[in-house]
Amino acid sequence: MSMTADELEKRQAIIDACRRMNALGINQGTSGNISLRHDDGLLITPTSVPYDAMTPDQIVFMAMDGSHASGQKPSSEWRFHRDILKSRDDVDAVVHAHPTYSTILAIMGMDIPPVHYMIAAAGGDSIRCAPYATFGSAELSEHAVRALEGRLACLLDHHGMIAVGRTLDKAMWLAVEVETLARQYHGCLQIGKPPLLTSAEIERVRQRMAGYGMSEG
Repeated sequence: MSMTADELEKRQAIIDACRRMNALGINQGTSGNISLRHDDGLLITPTSVPYDAMTPDQIVFMAMDGSHASGQKPSSEWRFHRDILKSRDDVDAVVHAHPTYSTILAIMGMDIPPVHYMIAAAGGDSIRCAPYATFGSAELSEHAVRALEGRLACLLDHHGMIAVGRTLDKAMWLAVEVETLARQYHGCLQIGKPPLLTSAEIERVRQRMAGYGMSEG
């Protein structure tokens, strides 16, 4: 398989990020998946390939119509990766994982409210939980795209979480931050109902973060 230096770099970056997900504890096994916009389509992790054994040529290039080279098998969640990138010009990277605390809240169908000002990094005053739908389905993709409207992260009911960004580094950073927020919220709920910051305060924080380049995807 011939590829440009830019494409090879992107493919290796996806592999490195997958390995980082497990090292950081925000994913287990091969249940997570990552995509990056490339040319007129996207590069996405293959299905059921251990990250430690993954090679750049196994990363799948997919056109925006969902087509890809025969013999390659993209992640079973390719549809919401494709649909998010297709619907969001401000997003070039999508990270999906099953971190423990985010998934606990997702199982309960709970949004993450403004318990901490860093929620502004996800683009608004909450991190929404998208309704449940079978993994890999068009219905799940529709729910995810809707939950991400005006946001850079969401939870998926009884499933996991998604974080997006202009770069893969930013999407990965946000995925870790969402799991931190989920853990904080979960901890608060063990004590009682936490006090929340106002939407106006979160917007002030978001604007200040934008000045530092933190909440721009």
